Amino acid sequence: NQPYITADPLHQGFVYLIENLSNDRKYIGQKNFWRTVKLKPLKGKTNRRHRREESDWPEYYGSSTSLSQDVAANGPETFKRTILYMCANKNQMNYFETLEQFNREVLFKDEYYNGMINCRITARGLTSR
Repeated sequence: NQPYITADPLHQGFVYLIENLSNDRKYIGQKNFWRTVKLKPLKGKTNRRHRREESDWPEYYGSSTSLSQDVAANGPETFKRTILYMCANKNQMNYFETLEQFNREVLFKDEYYNGMINCRITARGLTSR
């Protein structure tokens, strides 16, 4: 139900909308394409090494407990996932997720699974439109 895309090295992640097609409830969230894996130091060295690898984003259905319960009960085929914004960095992800959540008034409408808005945004990494 999502057009086939691949994790893009130029993007950190994306902001998405998940729609439950059986009851019309929605969820706004963000997900990283990448995660950092810490490796043991090389023999004789003390510095840890890091490797960037693809996250579980293709199978991800949000962090909401009630959404996860609905996905488990109804199956993923009952949900439509849409990418709203592709983001170059974490700051853009935070900004656009929060913008969508406030614009859609997710905390005031029962049609959304979102139970809270949590954000930390700085001007660094944001560009004007």
